[in-house]
Amino acid sequence: MKHPLFSLLLACTLGAAALTSARAADKEVAVLKTSEGELVITFWPEVAPKTVANFIKLAKSGFYDGTAFHRIIDGFMIQGGDPQSKDLSKEALWGTGHSDETIKAEFNDHKHEFGVISMARSQDPDSASCQFFICLGPVSQLDGKYTAFGKLIKGDDVLRKLGKTPVGSNGHGETSKPTSRVALESVKIVPANSIK
Repeated sequence: MKHPLFSLLLACTLGAAALTSARAADKEVAVLKTSEGELVITFWPEVAPKTVANFIKLAKSGFYDGTAFHRIIDGFMIQGGDPQSKDLSKEALWGTGHSDETIKAEFNDHKHEFGVISMARSQDPDSASCQFFICLGPVSQLDGKYTAFGKLIKGDDVLRKLGKTPVGSNGHGETSKPTSRVALESVKIVPANSIK
């Protein structure tokens, strides 16, 4: 005969395993389809829940589809997510676009390193809305000052290729404007277990 305490512990263990399995099944990732191939990003909701929820909401609404990576600095980062970049006639305004709401900063202990996705913002720490950047290498000066909310899990070669995009002056003294359009064709949110 089994001891009641053993049965209780077994039930708790099985329940915890089922919950962990359910959470794993519910986990979602982002598939960014670019003009150079796909990037797959996993999220860190445990440290940046509002930022992750905002990105997923925008992606599911199609907000990012048809935008571009308008700022690229090799060895530093690629930046995208500006809705203005959908319109070639607004090229002078690329980098100034935003969504309808801003997100309070969720600075955390994750390091800004190759493949980490983080929110772009102005001088105001709580000004992030939709623009994001993906690091092309370690950028320790951003640690604890920008909201890192996920990391690349597939597409390292694509990210490196994007980082090597030829660039010219952006008109503000920075050599970061791609000389040809670097499209972010779509951002899809899919179950993590659907990625091969």
